[in-house]
Amino acid sequence: QIQYEDVVVEVPIQKHVQVPMIHKVQKQVDVPQVQYEDLVVEVPVQKQVQVPMIHKVQKQVDVPQVQYEDVFVEVPIQKQVQVPMIQKVQKQVKVPQVQYEDVVVEVPVHRQVQVPMIQKV
Repeated sequence: QIQYEDVVVEVPIQKHVQVPMIHKVQKQVDVPQVQYEDLVVEVPVQKQVQVPMIHKVQKQVDVPQVQYEDVFVEVPIQKQVQVPMIQKVQKQVKVPQVQYEDVVVEVPVHRQVQVPMIQKV
């Protein structure tokens, strides 16, 4: 048995299109007239000028002489010396006690009395 299958195939169509034609038409244009004006520019003139030369002249300068005098100064040297520590220990001493006894002694006092003198006339 034979079977038929339909297949759709696209076929291009040819169409006639009218393409417009370009025609060249000449047109008259006014071209402006160009006028040239000369501009005078001053150009500097180069001249040669004599430049004076600078001469270096040596000048004699007196330099004072410096004389150094050394002075020796004795500086004492500090030494560290170990000094022994002295400890004072208190010692108890027994002092004997003295007892004073006062004795009252009567001393006679001599008095001088002035006696008036009588004179006979």
